[in-house]
Amino acid sequence: MNATTADDAPHLTKPSMPAAASWFLGQETLPRHQTVKLFGDDFRDFLEDLIPHVEQLAASRGEDDVPAMVARAGIGEARRRLGVAERPGLSGEVERVNRLARSVLALRAHYDALTGIWMCLVCDQVIETGADAMSYARVSPTSGNGRPGHIHRTCVDVVRCDLR
Repeated sequence: MNATTADDAPHLTKPSMPAAASWFLGQETLPRHQTVKLFGDDFRDFLEDLIPHVEQLAASRGEDDVPAMVARAGIGEARRRLGVAERPGLSGEVERVNRLARSVLALRAHYDALTGIWMCLVCDQVIETGADAMSYARVSPTSGNGRPGHIHRTCVDVVRCDLR
């Protein structure tokens, strides 16, 4: 198996975290252990920041509100994943960080659903009503793997060029 180097990985910032999670999940080869560790640390920090915001949004809705109930389940799963210790071996650690990446995408989607504001998964800017945007699953080369969200059409090439 070929290894992905840290130079291949996008620079992680909070606005690019969902795109970074998608990039990490889309890797066809095992990244180097240090790359996996860095992604894992950043995904953990992002989740620890995002969980309280999603909790607050869910709490502001009724107990029987379906989007809030789904978000609470996502929060529980994210917390469970945050509690998982580093795994032995590269494959085990990649599996653990993949789960954190899935929680990044899921909680971001819950945040968007609870606020009613859709953010572009690439540029992290609000997608205004009537903007030229599309479901992320339509542009993702690895769609169908539970990566919800929306993206500006102008950001499509950014995903394909910079994050692949």
